[in-house]
Amino acid sequence: MSSGFWAVVEKLFSDAGIAINGNNSWDIKIHNDKVYRRFLAGGSLALGESYVDGWWDVDKLDDFFYRIFQTDLADKVKNNWSAISHVMLAKIFNFQNRARAFEIGERHYDVDESVYRAMLGESMTYTCGYFSAGAGDLDQAQLAKLDLVCRKIGLKKGDRVLDIGCGWGSFAKLAAEKYGAEVVGVTVSRNQVEYAKEKYNGLPIDIRFQDYRDLNGKFDHIVSLGMFEHVGVKNYRIYMEVVKKCLKKDGLFLLHTIGGNHSVNSVDPWVNKYIFPNGMLPSIKQIGRSIENLFVMEDWHNFSADYDKTLMAWHSNFTANWVKTGENRDQRFIRMWNYYLLSSAASFRARRNQLWQVVLSPEGVLGGYKSVR
Repeated sequence: MSSGFWAVVEKLFSDAGIAINGNNSWDIKIHNDKVYRRFLAGGSLALGESYVDGWWDVDKLDDFFYRIFQTDLADKVKNNWSAISHVMLAKIFNFQNRARAFEIGERHYDVDESVYRAMLGESMTYTCGYFSAGAGDLDQAQLAKLDLVCRKIGLKKGDRVLDIGCGWGSFAKLAAEKYGAEVVGVTVSRNQVEYAKEKYNGLPIDIRFQDYRDLNGKFDHIVSLGMFEHVGVKNYRIYMEVVKKCLKKDGLFLLHTIGGNHSVNSVDPWVNKYIFPNGMLPSIKQIGRSIENLFVMEDWHNFSADYDKTLMAWHSNFTANWVKTGENRDQRFIRMWNYYLLSSAASFRARRNQLWQVVLSPEGVLGGYKSVR
């Protein structure tokens, strides 16, 4: 190995309390000495790719990344040409335009459905659960979250609701069955459309394969749970204008989204390449600009600590129900999915990422909106 590369990496990790080939659960175990140069040349993209390649391991990836996020280690090594070029391109180009609108569905949500069936739990809900309500497990937390959304918008029997980015239809199911609502859901995933149409046949639910920019009609309420992360800053205003156009004057819009502590134009290069292409996390400032003169902000609820619990539950399910029960599983995919789930959990644990539910009204709720928790 090059002692120079090793010394630089060793110092970076030691600043985060991580030892090379140490005995703690968060210490990194090196299997290929070429990894030191690769780390320094490629930043976070190289860190993820070298893990999937099997060049290094750690007993508990979530603990490893928690320490990295706590000390901003990723920021110290991100000044490489790969990361810089990705950020610059994101500033110039609209990676979430119409031509790319369905790419996220094809590359992420349309992967082997058995992965999601094994990971997400009974409701097939791919957003943060609401453990803060006292839920004892993932399924209870997801039902609590979906019911929370219904209560926040004051959903009642006969309401017509639009779900932008409806996933596999869990919100639509609860809204129709428990509250007697009529639900229109749109998604860019063909697999999700087929699943929901078959699963909820007979309920007043219409699931469409459609981009949000093509929406029309009027709705009593609109919700969007975990889809705004795919919209992109160049399209935030357009997105909000579509919502305003489709929402009745006395209706409410609930935006459920992951958010960041500062404004960016792109996501981590590894996440962009392997997990969520063309995605990005909005900031409070960016959301604020997008709703200015369109909506009144009635309520802003942060329960991001619950996403750490949700992701750890997904990882536990993934390991128990997919990894351990199948033969000849793709080991690279398993390592990639472990890296994705556990690094994400650590980002919420370290409070680098947030989970927001924002309630918006077109003209302000007369007498004031009463927050629901």
